Amino acid sequence: MEEKLFKRRVVDEIMNFLKSKEIIVIYGARQVGKTSLLRYLIEHHIKKNVFYMDLEIPNLLDLCNQGAESVSKYIIEKGADEKQKIFLIIDEIQYMDDPTKFLKIMHDHYSQIKVIVSGSSTFEIRKKFKESLVGRTVNFEVYPLSFEEFLIFKNKNYKLSKENTSAMNNELIEMAEEYVRFGGYPKIVLESSEEKKQIYLSQIISNYVRKDIRDIGNIRNISSFNKLLEILASQSGQLLNVLELSNTLKINRETITEYLDLLENTFIIKRINPYHKNLRSELSKNPKIFFLDTGMMHLLWLKEFPKVIHGNALETFVFLELVKLNKKINFWRTTNKQEVDFIVKNKELYAIEVKSNFQNADNRSLKFFSEQYKCKTAVIGLKGEKNGKYIWELVKEIE
Repeated sequence: MEEKLFKRRVVDEIMNFLKSKEIIVIYGARQVGKTSLLRYLIEHHIKKNVFYMDLEIPNLLDLCNQGAESVSKYIIEKGADEKQKIFLIIDEIQYMDDPTKFLKIMHDHYSQIKVIVSGSSTFEIRKKFKESLVGRTVNFEVYPLSFEEFLIFKNKNYKLSKENTSAMNNELIEMAEEYVRFGGYPKIVLESSEEKKQIYLSQIISNYVRKDIRDIGNIRNISSFNKLLEILASQSGQLLNVLELSNTLKINRETITEYLDLLENTFIIKRINPYHKNLRSELSKNPKIFFLDTGMMHLLWLKEFPKVIHGNALETFVFLELVKLNKKINFWRTTNKQEVDFIVKNKELYAIEVKSNFQNADNRSLKFFSEQYKCKTAVIGLKGEKNGKYIWELVKEIE
């Protein structure tokens, strides 16, 4: 049976650039749905005069490595209509020897060909993409599914808004708990068996370590790297302490930093920096770390999917919903232990506190921050008598 293609949030953003000259570059971790996204664009928007090349196929990789002229000749031989706009879609561009030269020539000398490329590793792409591409590309990052996309994949046609009924919100809470437990990788979401979910996600992790880390990252001490992954998974939502990690793993700080950069550039983690502006007491150094998928976080940390949601998993879930809005995100902390989980810069500044139960909310830090910076505030929770917002309500308010 042919795989059903779902529309992702990023499609509308990409559509704005389909007729422009820039090369569209789509980044994202393995298995987040980049290839399905490309297929969706082909089937629903581009439709004709389109040529797709998967560079995991050796002869197509060889062809692209021969250069832009060879690829142009190839697609014309395959029936491209030169009188119309030609769409060339290249999946896994990071495998090319010199993608910069290829894309620069395509952009500058083959204006009738609109190029769209995808890549699974900004580490490898940044290593191979040079500054000469600046101004010639427009970049889009694809994450695991957002909660709203998760609902669409589960055939739950909810209108996420402030006006949801109590019964609908109760259903959404159940769905949110499922999302937090298993994460947002499309294959995991579409699989109903918990046992198979664990097998599939374990394979994604294994392939990531084998392909991106051993091959692309050129890391030989895989056991230390795996141990770092496990520790970071247990610390999602917490302050990052490189010295502490260095002492625990008996690896020098430079290597830890190199590993962290690699993890961020292969879309496994994200670091956010503290918000500091006016007050001398504000902390300004150590970032917080977040995993970009709660299911992967759970398997690396607990070796299984949990039955109940831990506090850091809920905070990670809220972070993931915010980061997919492409807004600037920080956190706030002071020397006297005042803390706000997230500071989000939109048209207005938002200070956001996350609590698993609304009744556990202590709003003193929120109140102090809002008095200093004249911002909007929100307490996000899932359980207990509602005294704040659910994350889907805040997303609709901010987006």
